[in-house]
Amino acid sequence: MQDNNPVLKAENVNIYYGTYRAVRDVYIDIPTNQITAFIGPSGCGKSTLLRCFNRLNDLIEIFHLDGVISYRGVNLYDKDIDPIEVRKRIGMVFQRPNPFPKSIYDNVAYGARVNKYQGNLDELVERSLRRAALWDEVKDKLKESGFSLSGGQQQRLCIARTVAAEPEVVLMDEPCSALDPISTVKVEELMQELKQNYTIIIVTHNMQQATRVADRTAFFNAEVTQEKGGKIGYLAEYDDTKVIFGNPREKITQDYVSGRFG
Repeated sequence: MQDNNPVLKAENVNIYYGTYRAVRDVYIDIPTNQITAFIGPSGCGKSTLLRCFNRLNDLIEIFHLDGVISYRGVNLYDKDIDPIEVRKRIGMVFQRPNPFPKSIYDNVAYGARVNKYQGNLDELVERSLRRAALWDEVKDKLKESGFSLSGGQQQRLCIARTVAAEPEVVLMDEPCSALDPISTVKVEELMQELKQNYTIIIVTHNMQQATRVADRTAFFNAEVTQEKGGKIGYLAEYDDTKVIFGNPREKITQDYVSGRFG
């Protein structure tokens, strides 16, 4: 199922660190209000591409890319595009929970304050915590430190902080890899609720997680090259999740999802 109006689009994207090409020739459309999973072995470029969608790789001095990454038809790497504005619309949740050394309330309100939010801050904090399925657990201790929460709660707090900025897209880089199974289930359930309002892209090494949460799945692989660094990532196959795991077109995809390598 293709989205005729994808929220994000990569066209012939090649990603470099200095002269080393890390990812080659990526074409991918990200559909609106769905969950897209990036899977594949380590070093195949999943997280590298993910970070291109909100220009986080700009923080690496030797990074550059060729090709076009567009958001709603606008090239995110045009010279007049402000990366800070990009990150307001395309938020990121990282692998390990990273709450700020502030209260639970101030963690969620931080972005709104920085951006001089004109609405009711209390309502924004409550709405964001509810969307992150955390409100009932923290509503009586909003002044306590974000670090007082469990790991799973901290990750949901980071999700609340992200959605409080009112982005359209939420990027998640292995958001459950540091969590226990019960917390993982809660975050996965949360993703299903959030896709009603957000487009989600998740990088995961957990193939069972991809089958549980993703509408579409992109399988990335890496091939050995003569270039410095030794291997280069590429998009091997991209389709509905049930196709990728049930009847993929490429043998290499079948070998990966059946556990023959990776």
